[in-house]
Amino acid sequence: MARSRWSIPGPSTKRMAERKSILLRISQELWADLQRIAESEFRSLNGQIEYLLQEAVKKRKGKRTRNTRT
Repeated sequence: MARSRWSIPGPSTKRMAERKSILLRISQELWADLQRIAESEFRSLNGQIEYLLQEAVKKRKGKRTRNTRT
């Protein structure tokens, strides 16, 4: 049986396998806001949430690093 080109694991498939899935419960208002932001930045809603979380973690790490150097 021949495989279709979509069933062959490639780099992006491997990258997706390394990610964790979570269930996130948010208000409809927050969902709508995030969706609008994602569309304006040409991202998926999932991609936008991941981007915002990464930025928040970077910012938090930066604050923690500055606070420990006093």
